[in-house]
Amino acid sequence: MSAAAGAMPRAHGEPVMEARMRSVPEDFQVQELPSFEPSGSGEHLLLTIEKRGMNTAFAAKQLAEWAGVAEMAVGYAGLKDRHALTVQRFSVHLPRRVAPDLALLQRDDGLRVLEHHWHSRKLPRGALAGNRFALVLRDVVGDPEAIDQRLDRIVQAGVPNYFGEQRFGREGDNVAQALSMFAGRRVRREQRGILMSAARSALFNRVLATRAQRGDWCRALPGEVWMLDGTRSVFGPQPLDATLQERLQQMDIHPTGPLWGRGALRSVDEVAEVERAALSDPESLALRGGLERAGLSQERRALRVRPVQLSWARPTPDSLAVSFSLPAGSYATAVLAELGGVSASAPF
Repeated sequence: MSAAAGAMPRAHGEPVMEARMRSVPEDFQVQELPSFEPSGSGEHLLLTIEKRGMNTAFAAKQLAEWAGVAEMAVGYAGLKDRHALTVQRFSVHLPRRVAPDLALLQRDDGLRVLEHHWHSRKLPRGALAGNRFALVLRDVVGDPEAIDQRLDRIVQAGVPNYFGEQRFGREGDNVAQALSMFAGRRVRREQRGILMSAARSALFNRVLATRAQRGDWCRALPGEVWMLDGTRSVFGPQPLDATLQERLQQMDIHPTGPLWGRGALRSVDEVAEVERAALSDPESLALRGGLERAGLSQERRALRVRPVQLSWARPTPDSLAVSFSLPAGSYATAVLAELGGVSASAPF
């Protein structure tokens, strides 16, 4: 089974459309939703940057060169795709609180500083509330009424919270590389983290795909572990009662699946049986063993995600503009996959 979100079982039925995205970077716009306000003092210059056709790692390297610091002195909360127009925060450690000329950062090839503030500490990974997406799909083929009905269904029920294809590498070979690494091949330190994340993501997607096929990806099974909506707070397992059932229907809580690591599964009973069965093939067992030997601990991730403020319009008869917000760590491609076949004109 492929690990890419586009190949995963859909939850809401057969495709209702085909379309093309990323014709130009402006067709895929992403804006980070910050989780805190700048402190106004400290040794870290917090920059809000708009970048076009530029991935996060490249932008961080440009910032390090501009400031005359090591790349490790630059922080960012999340990775953003290259073929897009994105707005995200970076921090640059400047112990003497002397910033080079910001005008030197304004680049004709796609980088622009929108805001700058001093802050008390480096921007850590994950320090964002979520992302706001504004997408334009072109060459749309499909019945408009069916597309509207599917989008209404997504608003009501959410979508499976698959890891997107970006997690698995441009050629989709990160899982194969992870298996090779676990078998003894040496890799660079920074690559090691990427490959372990891909391995964990692939295992999670396989569990979620199994539950999507069963039709219980958003329903409660005996032994369920829960996550509070919009947080990483986990509780359970505990017997399902009327209160939990109501919270599940209101999308206040979501069922979870494993992010694999050492230790026992937190789920029990039927949920644990489903999770073990989904990850019992030889490749999954090899990935599980590699993650355990690497020292990662068992964690959980919500099986369901709800796009917030989902809206859509048709700028032209054959295009569809869609906008919505997702919590940190969730992927717009998981939402688009529930519509049907959306092919990218450029890589992530």
